[in-house]
Amino acid sequence: MAALPDAPRDDADDPAGPRRVALVGRPNVGKSSLLNRLTGEDRSVVHEVAGTTMDPVHSLVTLDKEVWKFVDTAGLRRRVRDAQGAEFYASLRTASAIDAAEVAVVLIDASVPLSEQDQRVVTMAVEAGRGVVIAMNKWDLVDEDRRWQLDKEIDRDLARVQWAPRVNVSARTGRAVDRLAPALRTALAGWEQRVPTGRLNAWVAEVVGATPPPARGGKAPRVLFATQADTRPPRFVFFTTGFLEAGYRRFLERRLREDFGFAGTPIEVSVRVKERRAR
Repeated sequence: MAALPDAPRDDADDPAGPRRVALVGRPNVGKSSLLNRLTGEDRSVVHEVAGTTMDPVHSLVTLDKEVWKFVDTAGLRRRVRDAQGAEFYASLRTASAIDAAEVAVVLIDASVPLSEQDQRVVTMAVEAGRGVVIAMNKWDLVDEDRRWQLDKEIDRDLARVQWAPRVNVSARTGRAVDRLAPALRTALAGWEQRVPTGRLNAWVAEVVGATPPPARGGKAPRVLFATQADTRPPRFVFFTTGFLEAGYRRFLERRLREDFGFAGTPIEVSVRVKERRAR
């Protein structure tokens, strides 16, 4: 041990380093092809057989005069706990790559119907608290009929991430890949956004005054004040006199997005009930 060099500095949270982006999606949606297109080199093996990539492939990519650190990950066929053998360990490495990233670019094959696995990958990125960009790949294979059907599928299956920037790209032709950088910056800006406490509580008074929380057990809880406890992703804590129903918390999240933006990032809303002091 004495002969080994010192451990390198952990710069995972170094703001001066390249912003970290994970390319995620189910197998054969074009993650490796997109990385190769972005780098201009054959960094990742591409084959028509799904599941070619098993280990994360890290690459520095210059987009719009800025250096980004992209990670090409293994395609996720199923939940990590349901995977077996090499697929299980590849899924674990993909999950670790998402946790280490700041933004997840979720690639979806636009030429075929959205699948349950597409939704699982989106959920995985959201639950990890990363910024999210949806990249609809293989757009060169999408005709007018497919576009009409795809719009319906997006409204139905991706309704919970309407806040995520969406880019229609083609890794094969290079179509619109230059639009990824602005979408990534939008997601990062929302991910790091903070609302000043004074402005937030003025907003709380206005929103709660217009639409108070529903009564629970015959008595409506009062929202006393709120604070933004954290960023990356934004976390809000509402201090109340009683429990707020899940529907009302979703209402608060929706109004936060309408009034403050937070494009490209999940928002966490929690409630802290103020206990009554014993007399």
